[in-house]
Amino acid sequence: MPATALDSPKPLNSPGRVLFASLIGTTIEFFDFYIYATAAVLVFPHLFFPEGNDQVATLQSLATFALAFFARPVGSAVFGHYGDRIGRKATLVAALLTMGLSTVAIGLLPTYAQIGIAAPILLAVCRFGQGLGLGGEWGGAVLLATENAPPGKRAWYGMFPQLGAPIGYLCASGIFLLLAELLSDAQFLAWGWRIPFVASAVLVIVGLWVRLTITETPAFQKTLEREERVRMPMISVITQHPRALIAGTFAAMATFVLFYLMTVFSLSWGTSQLGYSRQEFLLLQMIGVLFFAAGIPISALYADKRGRRRAMIIASLAIIGFGLVLAPLFGSGSTAGVIVFLALGLGIMGLTYGPCGTILSEMFPTEVRYTGASLSFNLAGIFGASLAPLLATHLASHYGLASVGGYLSVAAVLTLLALLWMPPPQQ
Repeated sequence: MPATALDSPKPLNSPGRVLFASLIGTTIEFFDFYIYATAAVLVFPHLFFPEGNDQVATLQSLATFALAFFARPVGSAVFGHYGDRIGRKATLVAALLTMGLSTVAIGLLPTYAQIGIAAPILLAVCRFGQGLGLGGEWGGAVLLATENAPPGKRAWYGMFPQLGAPIGYLCASGIFLLLAELLSDAQFLAWGWRIPFVASAVLVIVGLWVRLTITETPAFQKTLEREERVRMPMISVITQHPRALIAGTFAAMATFVLFYLMTVFSLSWGTSQLGYSRQEFLLLQMIGVLFFAAGIPISALYADKRGRRRAMIIASLAIIGFGLVLAPLFGSGSTAGVIVFLALGLGIMGLTYGPCGTILSEMFPTEVRYTGASLSFNLAGIFGASLAPLLATHLASHYGLASVGGYLSVAAVLTLLALLWMPPPQQ
């Protein structure tokens, strides 16, 4: 029997330990990632780039935000190689360390006023490190969950690392809101913004402790026993599973477009064009993220019952429809309209994000699963998220918010076509 099924013997890890280890790691990673996204809009344009045109500085800051998405496939290749060669556990620890050290370093960087052009260069290097770590973290966390899942509960287990996204976002937004309440604007810009970055070191230590207490997944252990590891997982994925790689990339693309429009772009537009303060809009986004968190387990339950592909097709159709109403809801500027916009968009985000990790992991055999799932997900990040805030800002400024909705709907159509073309799962 080929070692391609995710189903495996009874795991050595307890379900609670597995799910907590997969959840806490992605929560930390996404917390680190989101505090950068928030700071890229609120802080970095003022501190790490030359004074002058505020819009130009914001675009430059968003460009460093985009850099991490180009680093993520590199992380997929590097960490995926070792995840498929030496194991999920050790690779997850290394990925978490890479992300955590990069984040803490950002909180210690000198500003443009202190060291000139070296400041944005160092910021870009640290941002690349964040992307590198997250590129290796996500796939390993999903496999830790799904390769320990009992039959019939794979999507349910696979949604736990996905929950790290809304939880990490709530923590990131919450700490910025708290700082806004406790500090003046001058204090926040002078030193307060550094606190979330430096404080993430505590979370990383907790995450490492949890990760070091788990054992290797049964599915990978079987691969070791049967000596089925491949020498170069990346080459194997590209040459032997090109359809799965391409389909998986575009199947996750609309997920990325939607999320970063609902978070980074909406925060930037809401505070610059709609007249909301930083605190007001972050609070509204936190309300919307609660719908994101609720949508993830709902979609996972449906996916285990009716199928992962069907669940994501329904979510993609919902994204297409949402793109058509984005402009009238968000453009209204009314608090009620903005809340509906955020709740609806982020709720749909939960529906597409919940089964995403499971469906991508099922497309590749065990011996290249870490590399294949991670690479698909992070290539989708390049196409779907890296330029989304930048492109959406340009479209909205020149053609209105309706063009942003059209951009989102087109991305969802491409995702829908990829889901229909996707090969059957490897089991």
